[in-house]
Amino acid sequence: MPTTTNSNYLPASPIKSGLGHLIFRLMGGWKIVGSLPDNINKYVIIVAHHTSNWDFAIGVAVKLILRLRARFFAKHSLFFWPAGVIMRALGGIAIERDKSINRVDQAVEEIKNSNNFVLIIAPEGTRSKVQRWKTGFYHIARGADIPVVPIAFDFRAKEVVIGAAMTMSGDMPEDFTNMHEFFLPYPGKHPESGCNGPFDNPDIYRK
Repeated sequence: MPTTTNSNYLPASPIKSGLGHLIFRLMGGWKIVGSLPDNINKYVIIVAHHTSNWDFAIGVAVKLILRLRARFFAKHSLFFWPAGVIMRALGGIAIERDKSINRVDQAVEEIKNSNNFVLIIAPEGTRSKVQRWKTGFYHIARGADIPVVPIAFDFRAKEVVIGAAMTMSGDMPEDFTNMHEFFLPYPGKHPESGCNGPFDNPDIYRK
């Protein structure tokens, strides 16, 4: 349980915490390993490998248990009524992928103007197999000068593994390789769909 009093955390709620633990039990007895940084007010969380719809349920449980006030991007089609009310209550930000919107610059500006901010992003961007991570989260972290906290969903051990905060150096291939190494031991629901690089080729990166 976090010890910090910053506004990245909601007031204690036995009902919400109990619901989070119930989700974990119903999914076979998941647990959280590690802890979020309690001395950093702004950071980007990246979650991988994103290979299943069950990832969302696990993420919701973690938010409820840790009382984390965090935001995440999701396609606007998921915000239909009444589901949209729940999505926004959980921190969802609707995005329209067919419009030319510089979401990186918008996110950087909002983070810089906030005292506390946690943004959750799945760098694979989809449950389907991809050959590379999207790099928006990286440019957000660099632009706002905040660290990245990696979180893995280990379906083999049924653990949510929280890694240490990582500072992005600006050397993208090296930074991505270091982040990728954290996720390697933790298989997703469908390991064959996880993105395993390569991450050492600078030509593969794009926003």
